[in-house]
Amino acid sequence: MKESGLDIARGQGVLIVRNAASGTAVVRADPADEFAERLPEAVVHELSENESLDDVVAAAMRAATPPAVLGVYGGDGSVSRMAHLARRHERSMLAMPGGTFNHFVRALGIDDVGIAIDALHAGTTASVGVVESIADDDEPVTVLNVVSVGAYPALIEERQRRRSLGKWLGGVAATWTALRSTEPLTIVLDGRRARVWSVFISAGRNDPERVATMQRQETDASILDVRVHHARGSRVRALAALSFGKRTAAVLRAVRLFPRDADVERLLVPSLDLRVTPAPGHPAVYVHDGELEERDPGGFRLRCRAVPDALRVYAPH
Repeated sequence: MKESGLDIARGQGVLIVRNAASGTAVVRADPADEFAERLPEAVVHELSENESLDDVVAAAMRAATPPAVLGVYGGDGSVSRMAHLARRHERSMLAMPGGTFNHFVRALGIDDVGIAIDALHAGTTASVGVVESIADDDEPVTVLNVVSVGAYPALIEERQRRRSLGKWLGGVAATWTALRSTEPLTIVLDGRRARVWSVFISAGRNDPERVATMQRQETDASILDVRVHHARGSRVRALAALSFGKRTAAVLRAVRLFPRDADVERLLVPSLDLRVTPAPGHPAVYVHDGELEERDPGGFRLRCRAVPDALRVYAPH
């Protein structure tokens, strides 16, 4: 495939940024040999601890011959950030699974690096919709899967505080703490005030049986699929709602630990404006594509809107 006179199939005009910090909980083959063999002319940059994707891409775009394709090997947070930069610089994106869950690339049928490179060689792309999220008066953030407030961000915040224990022990300790201390937060949505355990805002329509819509289910995202888990049940139900595997959810439903259908409200809207106020003494946080953001303890405003056809990603048909 040639793009703007470049032999993209050999990697001409392709920048690939590797985030070595992604996916440390998963053992996988190093893709360096595959990059060298199948994209010999691509520029592969290993992201160091003190670098950001923004800096690496900005430097590449200032070069005499800027890249035509922005590639990333990393987790959902890295892929999401590269998507934002690809939109900013009006470039196609090559997204490859290098994280723990890889929700976005798996939704596009990209289970390994080879499938992504096959799509690049064939020139097959998907036009992908995204969510644009703004917290208070910050700059917009591109979201590929989901934005969440409530129990899930609080659990992630607890895990990060216990990183020194390791991923598994830290997760157990965080879950135990959440079971004892999670409190509902107050939201104002469309002029309605409610006490809720969590809110999930998904890119595009998602599985109606789930509360935690962690992985998008469709390429298009012309609408937001919003799940509001009202605080009418126990903390156990609040955490049970965070299961995003069908089998786990089925087991929890069978033993009556999953939230009741009446407690979960679903909205399909093109945009929303949400005011979030945590319980006193609890952190004001939210998560987008696995990235935790801290806000003012007094609460914050979160605006989201669906942006269809926002991004071109190399993917199988």
